[in-house]
Amino acid sequence: MGLLALTACASWRGAAPQSGDQALTVEMPEWSARALPGKRSTAYSLALKGGRPCVLAQADQSASLWRRRLNLAPENLATLEFSWWLMSADANATVTQPERDDAPTRLVLAFDGDVQRLSLRTRSLFELMHTLSGEAPPYATLMYVWDSQGAAPESVVVSSHSDRVRKIVVGSGSNTGRWLDFRRDVRADFQRAYGEAPGALIGAAFMTDADNTRSRKTACYGDLLFRSPEGAVLPGSLQLHGGKAAAMP
Repeated sequence: MGLLALTACASWRGAAPQSGDQALTVEMPEWSARALPGKRSTAYSLALKGGRPCVLAQADQSASLWRRRLNLAPENLATLEFSWWLMSADANATVTQPERDDAPTRLVLAFDGDVQRLSLRTRSLFELMHTLSGEAPPYATLMYVWDSQGAAPESVVVSSHSDRVRKIVVGSGSNTGRWLDFRRDVRADFQRAYGEAPGALIGAAFMTDADNTRSRKTACYGDLLFRSPEGAVLPGSLQLHGGKAAAMP
């Protein structure tokens, strides 16, 4: 699940919105879709939900990313603010079991680092993923996830496929029907998940997946704000406002 090579410009129209939602047209030149090898793609578009513009994700037995490139030094990045609205969640899905590892919402962060420090097995896996996907995985991936089945909030889940992917559960259950807002200390979360300080933040993505449970999931993602220690909004943040999307350069 690499988060590099984010080069395509994207101009897209909102797919069929949920009842009461409004489809919008917008350009987000720094964001692009990323398919995963052997997976159907989740549909990402723009809509209004609960009065907020958002990125609408519609998964149908699918898994893919909507992502962008970043280059934020760890000393410049203090907190992260994001929000999402869960429209549908599958009670059979859980991020704690590989055969049912689907989530209605994920915020995926990719971090740089010295890959040569990793084990030979991990480096070989990275080479295989590079061959299959055409790009190398990041040194470390940190996900903020919602677990449909009830995993303990704040628990850290290590991926069964690679220990270079770790998930922090920020909430669980079938809590749908309203916006949920989150504020996280990114450096502290990375330290807790990996036991080391983070390198540069080099990519971010939204991901709604339903491939392992062969189900359907729908969610909306709101603003994504990276803030400095002084509270300033950093380049690379996504601010959706006034029925339009502004991807900061």
